[in-house]
Amino acid sequence: MYFLSGWPKRVLCPLRSGERPFLIEPSTQRFYLALLSETQISIWFSRPSVLIVSYIESGKAATQFGFYQQAEWKPDDSMIAVAAANGYVLLFDIIGGSDDKYLYEPIYPKGSVRVKVTQGYKEEQCAPALTLEMKKPVDLEAPISCLQTLQEDLLVATADGYLHMLHWDGVSNGQRAVNLCTIPFSLDLQSSRGGPCLDLEGVHIQDIEYCATLDGFAVVFDDGRLGFITPTANRLSTDQLQGVWAADVSDGTCVAVNNKYRLMAFGCASGSVLVYMIDSSTGSMQLSHKLELTPKHYPDIWNKTGPVKMIRWSPDCSVAMVTWDCGGLSLWSVFGAHLICTLGEDFAYRSDGTKKDPLKIISMNWGVEGYHLWVIDSTDTAAVVPDGEEDDSKLQQSGILQFHFIKSALTVNPCTSNQEQVLLHGEDRLYLTCGDPTQAHSVFDKSSSRDSSSPLHRPPTPALLSQGLSTLLGHKHWQVVQIHSTYLETNWPIKFAAIDWSGQCVAVAGRRGFAHYSLYSRKWKLFGNVTQEQNMTVTGGLAWWNDFIVVACYNFIDRQEEMRFYLRSSNLDNAFASVTKLHADTLLLNVFRNVVILFRADCSICLYSIERKQDGPNPSASVELLQEVSMSRYIPHPGLVVSVTLTSVRTETGITLKAPQQACSAESILLNLAGQLIMLQRDRSGPQVREKDTPANQTKLLPFCPPVVLAQCVENVWTTCRSNRKKRHLMEALWLSCGEAGMKVWLPLFPRDHRKTHSFLSRRIMLPFHINIYPLTVLFEDALILGASNETMLFDGLGTHSSSSNSLESLESQFPFCTVERTSQIYLHHILRQLLVRNLGEQALMLAQSCASLPYFPHVLELMVHVVLEEEATSREPIPDPLLPTVAKFVTEFPLFLQTIVHCARKTEYALWNYLFAAVGNPKDLFEECLMAQDLDTAASYLIILQNMEVPAVSRQHATLLFNTALEQGKWDLCRHMIRFLKAIGSGEAETPPSTPTTQEPSSTGGFEFFRNRSISLSQSADSIAAGKFNLQKTLSMPSGPSSKGSDRWCKESDSAENLYIDMMLWRHARHLLEQVRLRDLGCFSAQLGFELIGWLCRERTRVARVDNFVTALKCLHKDFLWPFPVIPACAISSPLKNGRCRQVLSSRLLKSQSADSLLNSDMDTTPPQATTANHSWIDGLGAVPRELDFDSSHGGPRTQEAFLSPLINKGEKVESVCLSVSLSISCAFLFLSVLSGEECSIGSATDLTETSSMVDGDWTMVDENFSTLSLSQSELEHISMELANKGPHKSQVQLRYLLHVFMEAGCLEWCVVIGLILRDASVIKQVVGFLDSPEVPSETVQSIRAGLIAVDLWASADCLGYKPFLNLIRPQLLKLMEVPVEQVQPEAFQPTGASKLSEPPLLPRAEDPRGAVVSGHPLPLEGSPGANARPLEDMPEEEEEEEETLEEGSYDCTLS
Repeated sequence: MYFLSGWPKRVLCPLRSGERPFLIEPSTQRFYLALLSETQISIWFSRPSVLIVSYIESGKAATQFGFYQQAEWKPDDSMIAVAAANGYVLLFDIIGGSDDKYLYEPIYPKGSVRVKVTQGYKEEQCAPALTLEMKKPVDLEAPISCLQTLQEDLLVATADGYLHMLHWDGVSNGQRAVNLCTIPFSLDLQSSRGGPCLDLEGVHIQDIEYCATLDGFAVVFDDGRLGFITPTANRLSTDQLQGVWAADVSDGTCVAVNNKYRLMAFGCASGSVLVYMIDSSTGSMQLSHKLELTPKHYPDIWNKTGPVKMIRWSPDCSVAMVTWDCGGLSLWSVFGAHLICTLGEDFAYRSDGTKKDPLKIISMNWGVEGYHLWVIDSTDTAAVVPDGEEDDSKLQQSGILQFHFIKSALTVNPCTSNQEQVLLHGEDRLYLTCGDPTQAHSVFDKSSSRDSSSPLHRPPTPALLSQGLSTLLGHKHWQVVQIHSTYLETNWPIKFAAIDWSGQCVAVAGRRGFAHYSLYSRKWKLFGNVTQEQNMTVTGGLAWWNDFIVVACYNFIDRQEEMRFYLRSSNLDNAFASVTKLHADTLLLNVFRNVVILFRADCSICLYSIERKQDGPNPSASVELLQEVSMSRYIPHPGLVVSVTLTSVRTETGITLKAPQQACSAESILLNLAGQLIMLQRDRSGPQVREKDTPANQTKLLPFCPPVVLAQCVENVWTTCRSNRKKRHLMEALWLSCGEAGMKVWLPLFPRDHRKTHSFLSRRIMLPFHINIYPLTVLFEDALILGASNETMLFDGLGTHSSSSNSLESLESQFPFCTVERTSQIYLHHILRQLLVRNLGEQALMLAQSCASLPYFPHVLELMVHVVLEEEATSREPIPDPLLPTVAKFVTEFPLFLQTIVHCARKTEYALWNYLFAAVGNPKDLFEECLMAQDLDTAASYLIILQNMEVPAVSRQHATLLFNTALEQGKWDLCRHMIRFLKAIGSGEAETPPSTPTTQEPSSTGGFEFFRNRSISLSQSADSIAAGKFNLQKTLSMPSGPSSKGSDRWCKESDSAENLYIDMMLWRHARHLLEQVRLRDLGCFSAQLGFELIGWLCRERTRVARVDNFVTALKCLHKDFLWPFPVIPACAISSPLKNGRCRQVLSSRLLKSQSADSLLNSDMDTTPPQATTANHSWIDGLGAVPRELDFDSSHGGPRTQEAFLSPLINKGEKVESVCLSVSLSISCAFLFLSVLSGEECSIGSATDLTETSSMVDGDWTMVDENFSTLSLSQSELEHISMELANKGPHKSQVQLRYLLHVFMEAGCLEWCVVIGLILRDASVIKQVVGFLDSPEVPSETVQSIRAGLIAVDLWASADCLGYKPFLNLIRPQLLKLMEVPVEQVQPEAFQPTGASKLSEPPLLPRAEDPRGAVVSGHPLPLEGSPGANARPLEDMPEEEEEEEETLEEGSYDCTLS
């Protein structure tokens, strides 16, 4: 509503005086300020803040009249009355100079754009030249206690108990006096005619203020009693005055009257402010509410403020400023919402914690439009006298403090309440909460580019707007728009401001004319013709209708009230305006869809329809009067109407789920009449005419019913003209702001599933709820309230200076710097709770389900449980009907139930847990539900609750369950927490794991660390391995422990039962993974949890680390590592590669064209340089395929080619830096030749063609050189592409190489053979067969490997011919195996193992089967750069990969020759 801004400013008086001012009194329009000291009266101008004239009483006159005490302005600012101590009233005439004579004028440099447009036209703000002349003083012969101005009279109360009525001219009618004792006082007007009921003997009026809308005087007597005096006729005489008094109050000190809301605020000696209203039926004084500091927010000062010294209502009557004898300022809204107080927080304490002295205020008053508060404080504010003028040390420069405020546009222009933006305005700037203007602009442009029938007159779609509004909530920044200085100089102060629906256009209106601003262009539009601007003034407010500005204004030339429409996009000129003449002054204006509603000074309401006309180069608005409604019977004074709103809200039986079209029409009028919300609905009691039977131009609008009062103490009303079928509860509700009572919502109740409503169920319900912020707007679909609040910043060190004689604390250190911050609050949980309290659970469920997609909906449920739990569990009295079980049952309707309960419990103190779980269920059951739902993170949170509520054995049991499940699901981060948790339970530490994060952290230790830091020789011979590394006795004696740093911990803590318990679970999981041939998961498990895989495999070598079925294991690895089955190209039979000529040329050229480094880093099955013969024999071996293989491939070839080749680069596409993991020259030559020849480049999708690495220029040069020497035929290219198709992802290859190394070190030779087969690495097979000669290898292993290879050979011949070339290549090793002595080999070893412990997964389709195209040929996920793969066995997040050190591919290549 009102918010402090910045630091206060001190305005120094240019005249030095020995007297200090003690009273500041503004004129009626507040452009002038009267400052009173003992013998001096000064008149100041407000903008610029300068002294105009000062009248100093002579010594003789001062002795006669006494010192000045009070001052009062005449309503037309032409006179001022001063009360003196000896009972005199001094009347001063204020005489202005001629029109062209000013005391201060701005002077601009030559050539400035600011020039006078017309002769005598006052463009700038100039301070006028005034003089003061005293008229004949009036002697009342008694000390004067207070003054109060009326229209033509001056009311003076004296200490002898009389009320004097003076004429402002002081002479014409003389004076009349009334003795208070003759005025009948009673508790209400009905009993006041029986004579005086209140003893007023010896009592006089201490303070008095006239209330125009109540037509009476609020008075405070000197004995502290409060009263209200009203004349029964226009004459002030004894028989025509009567009074009512407030019972049980005897400590009144001062009074202030709010004319707009008909309220009287009485300050009390206790420090409270009692706000009274007059009961319209009995005329008695009724207490409306209190303004007082609460011990909750101000524990140090709430009862130590002393009596209330002064109350001042703002000019728009929306807030009241209060000060006390002890000092300080406090601001309340009209119905008691507390906004600001300077007695606490940064206002009261310095940054070092020391307490400041509160600001003691002698007098204060509001400036123009409430933008400033003028304050005279009692602190020593005198300015230091310069050294040359020390002769008269008593002369000082006194000063006035000026506090700056920014206020909500709702205070003066309530039509902005149907917008969903917050708009604040200060005296020279606007504060907006709107999104990115470019985004909204694009929406605007799209709609404007449609056909001419619907250009811009429809607002952007609600979905887009609502989505944009939701994005506003993440930050607290305002969009600050400086009001154009040219407009401000001429037309200060700004009276009205309005923002359009999209939040991108703002309009402001000052003293004359108006201007508007666009956030798209960041430009202001002002009237081009200044005369047009100065010939109109906005009276009833301004609003936006699509891209038109609607203005209710007064035309000075025609002396006529008008309603004008100006198009935003055209120049601001009356030539482009649509003007409608009005018959009475407009006080309020509002827009609902295509209807404008006006409230006029004759208490009537007019409805106008607006239509957009495209009848010329610029569109115009056509206005037609629809209806007039007279409200004079219900409204005592037109100034009491705070706001007028059209809405589709209604109470009739018509609201059902079947009739959404009624939400589109203007059904009701809402009037805020001095805080009473009054509703007028359409009268549908008469005969109804169907719309289709009535011609469009003869549609007669229904009359309105008599008004109904909906609510009291209403400050603001929000409703929306949009509709949303999914959120009808929120969109068709009415939202009210009610001051200290919080908010109220008038919610519609819908029958469910089109069922008939209960006759006893009302159609709407009013639900009150409290919020922590002052609401400024409601986001209907987002279920949010937006507001603003004051924030303060201390700058203690600024400007503090002290001298020996005079220490003056600067304003910057005395006051904090004030800023305004955006705030928002969720309200949904309040409404749901209120519905549940009233047994409307079905409505609550419908409402909640409509909002379940909101991002903060889980927080809503959590808040509701938390608030009810806190209230009920901490209640001292037994609760007869607790709400928590109902809330718990309600929350179970949503899938977030388990998370909601556990989050609420963990944010609540432990003492309340029993009460909570008594209502929602046993935490053990909830834990098991989480496990069943696979929600492990939530289950971990329940585990913490179980640890606190149950014995350790129960916690361990549930922790074990969770640990095993987390292992199975690969939630490694949770696993690490569970290991720590289990250790903590066992060691008796009172340690609880932190809440499990949702994202997995990079593991700090793991098997890959171990692998990366070991030097693995790639060129060791098999003999040295057998003699050195591969020592079975040594590996069997290795320490085996599953955790990181396993050997150390195992040695130190082998006697720890807890560690053994954890290790057993880890071993069991590893065994489970190995049994199911899930090698990839086994590697991730080892790396993430630091499980020492090699040591464990050594122990399990003869047990679970055996391979029972080589074929099944091979198939599982293909599936697990996304490794394609090898295939043979269709042209293999007639391929030129079959004869030696092409083969030798191709292989020799390719080998010449690449360096040893590129060969080492290749991703093919190439061995290190010394193994190139194997590579040649593999290529040569492709020609030596047996005849049956040729036959099979000739029939099945075309299909296999179709299944395993997929086009990755289209014809003619530009090839960009494609670097394959195969050797550079082959891939580049292939890609370039395929593009140059116009052929589609078909490469097996299993190879990651998109892996990019940095290509240096030299590499490309080398490829270009080799083009001249490479002449590859189409079949040769096809063969190379087939080899690429037989490769898996680079990451999988690195992982398989790593696992090969692990199994080799652990001595699990069967697994080495399987991995060697899938990698088609002959050196591995050769190495393993070499190991089999060792006497340390058990005979079972030899038999198993022999049987397994035979089974693979049989399977390859039948189902996967792609393996045959490799099996032929390793035929010498197979023959060597067969030469093992017969007595060592059992006959069944040659058969494929029938009984397998492996649960065989579904077999992949055969390679020749065209149906296998989907399975085997699917594109694999793109990997990162081959050189950047750091941790091979896990899918790492990107940020984790970046942290890893870059490793060469060769460092992973564990091929041992």
